[in-house]
Formats: sequence, structure tokens, C-alpha cells
Amino acid sequence: MSVVIVGTLDTKGEEIGFARDILESEGVGVHLLDTGVVDDPQIDPDTKASEVAEAAGTRLEHLRDDAARGEAMEAMGEGAAIIVQRMHEDGELDGVLGLGGSGNTSIATTAMRRLPVGVPKVMVSTMASGDTEPYVGAKDVMMLYSVADIEGLNQLSRKVIANAALAMVGMVKNQPDVTIEERPTIGITMFGVTTPCVQAAREYLEDRGYETVVFHATGTGGQAMENLIRQGVIDGVLDVTTTEWADELVGGVLSAGPERLDAGAETGTPQVVSTGALDMVNFGPRDSVPETFEDRQFHIHNPQVTLMRTTPEENAKLGEIVAEKLSTASGPTAVYLPLDGVSMIDVAGEDFYDPDADEALFEAIRTTLDESIELVEMETDINDHAFAVAMAKQLDEYMQTAGLGPND
Repeated sequence: MSVVIVGTLDTKGEEIGFARDILESEGVGVHLLDTGVVDDPQIDPDTKASEVAEAAGTRLEHLRDDAARGEAMEAMGEGAAIIVQRMHEDGELDGVLGLGGSGNTSIATTAMRRLPVGVPKVMVSTMASGDTEPYVGAKDVMMLYSVADIEGLNQLSRKVIANAALAMVGMVKNQPDVTIEERPTIGITMFGVTTPCVQAAREYLEDRGYETVVFHATGTGGQAMENLIRQGVIDGVLDVTTTEWADELVGGVLSAGPERLDAGAETGTPQVVSTGALDMVNFGPRDSVPETFEDRQFHIHNPQVTLMRTTPEENAKLGEIVAEKLSTASGPTAVYLPLDGVSMIDVAGEDFYDPDADEALFEAIRTTLDESIELVEMETDINDHAFAVAMAKQLDEYMQTAGLGPND
């Protein structure tokens, strides 16, 4: 067993050495990867900072003498990522531990995100109590707040670093007792307001012999699914909830970025897509909503989540985007439209019920979608059991035809 510790040995040698000693005392091998660019290392590394820089296509001397801090951090992050990825592929790495402030947190987590889901990744960081999305992304990076700055060993830092090291020992020494069945895997997107639909579709697909993985469409959820489609982990897609595009277009807090919906189309993965929760844009607490939206319609989902209704104009643009993305699909693809509402609160009597806005969305999809893509319209809302099962059946047919079904 071997754990790579990624750290700036020119400034954090004492603290990293402490973590190394704990790991080695528990019988775990340690590989020190130095990402420091300011000075010589305080303790001897296994991979020198110059080697990390070279892996990124540059020289340590350049980063030390000529480069701006941001350029140096980016280069060392890329170099560290290349090295740890190679070590993992060669069977020389069982986990990655990082310690640092903002600089090495950026470097170490860049390397961690390059590794597959399931490889233990622990980052002890001064940045772990704030917005961790830039560091975690769509991977299973564990972040532990250092409480005190990582500058010398004291009663606080010893406890925190020791806990992180021992957590890593536990993960690399104990393989999870998880049964892995060789079944075709379906990725499904869900929001709270599309849960009944997803539950019914998931039940149908699992009864047919598929494994299902549900992604919460909160930005990173969509990113995670897109990444796993590209990696070949996801064999088919039931993209019930495309709401992340509303946040990307309008400026909400749960955007998955402009590449959302690209992976399935580009890889030819069988997919059935709907318009779940495109009636809403997500913000934090009500007082966090930008003033420019003050005249809009809101729904308080909970004290930390405020939903804003999309307008007919926004829905028309969303319809165009979804249709244009899916029209490029190289594999079997269908779009399902729930004409009576795209979410739990977009039905008669609920806050976001707006037939005109929904029709703008549907009409844009009808007029933009390439005729090669199957379009199915149903006089139901998205959470109707019949709608959910119809989508699941369609995807099952695509999977069977493509030779990807459970019985193939």
C-alpha cells in the first residue's frame, strides 16, 4: 500500500513529515511529491519539484524566477496530476493526501480530480470551510478544515493532521465490502421536484436488470454524469432533469456549465431526455438573489434555496439550446415532453404553473430539434407514472437494440 502526499516541502516540510511518520507507523508506504517552487525542500522528496514542473512541460527555474504565482500554481497542479495519474495506472498509488493553504489546495486537488472515483483522496486545507466546489468539482475529494493555519505543529494541527492520516490508513487498508455486479448502468438526473418520476423510472429499469446511478442536478451532479459517460462507466442515460441549463442561461447557482448534454451526444450513448425543472433557476437564501430579479416570481424551497420561475423568453431559449445539443447526437436519442408540467410545482394550482412559459419551451424544441431525433409528447406532467415508465421503456428498447441490455 502506498499513499502519495502532495505538498510544498519548502514551506510545509515539518507538517508533511509528521503525516508521513503516522502513515509509516501504521505500515503504509509513503511517496512525497514536492510542489514547492519558492525554496529548497525542508525534507527529502521522492518526486522533486523540478520533476513536477517538467511533467507540466516547463522548468522549475522558470516558475521560481519568472512566472507569476498563478502560472506557477497551475503548472505544478498539472504536473502533479500527470504524475499521480501515471502512478495510479502503474499500480503504485492507493491514495492521495494533501496538506496546505490555498496554493497547495489548488495543486493537490487538481491531481486528486484526475483520479477515478473510489481512489481515496483527502485534503487538509485552510480553504475547506468555504466554497469547496473549485477544489472538489465532480469527484470524491474529502476536505478537512485545518482549523489553524498549517504553519508549524501545535496541539490543534497535530490532532487534525493525525486524524487525516489515520483516515487515509483506514481507507487504503480496508477495501469496501461492496458487491460489484456486471450490469449495464443507467445514469439518471433528479431534482426534488422530479423525484416521483425518477423513482418510478428507476424501479422499472432495475426490474429489467439495469443498475441505476442517480445524479442530483445541482451543477456538479450533471458534471459528474457527463464525466462518467465519457469514461464509459455510464452505458445509457435517462436525463429526466435538465434544469442545470436554466441556471447556466439565466445566472443561477447550480449551473453544470456549457458542456452539459454534450457527452451523451458525442459518445453515441443511448439517451432519453426530458425537460425536468426547466421552470426554475436556483439561488441561495432569498436575500442572496440579485436585485435585478426582484420583480420575478419566487418559490422558497427551503431557507437555503430560493427558486425563480423562468419566463417564456427564457424557456424559448432553453428549448433551442436543448434541441441543438441533442440534434448532434450520434446515438439513439429521444426527447420526451410532459405537456402538463415540467416539475412538481409547475402543475395547476402550484406556484410555477405557467402554460405559456411551458409552451414556449416545447415549441422551441419542436421547431429546432433535428428530425432524426425522436420526439414524444404526452398529455401528462413529468411526475405522472405513465410518463416515467414510457421514458424508461424507450431507453430499454434503445439499449436492447444497441446490444447493451441486461440480457445481451
